Amino acid sequence: MESVRTCVGCRTRAPRSTLLRVVAVDSALIPDERASLPGRGAWVHDTRECVDAALRRRAFVRALRVSGPLDTQTLEKRLNGYGHEVNGSK
Repeated sequence: MESVRTCVGCRTRAPRSTLLRVVAVDSALIPDERASLPGRGAWVHDTRECVDAALRRRAFVRALRVSGPLDTQTLEKRLNGYGHEVNGSK
């Protein structure tokens, strides 16, 4: 049986394989393609609507338990189709 997670954007439950894990590294949101980076992670659907909703509601800040603003540039690039990096690959 596959694990179920809740999307921080739309708040619906979905299988882990359909969601994107996001972690905070030095106040920057980093997509964790393999879901293997250390630290707390937040799960979100890989859609513009869910990510925008999570940013608007400050859900990433709460889910990742960080203080202050987060740099969303890397996550925005991922959603726009640029840099499909996989955990530090070049």
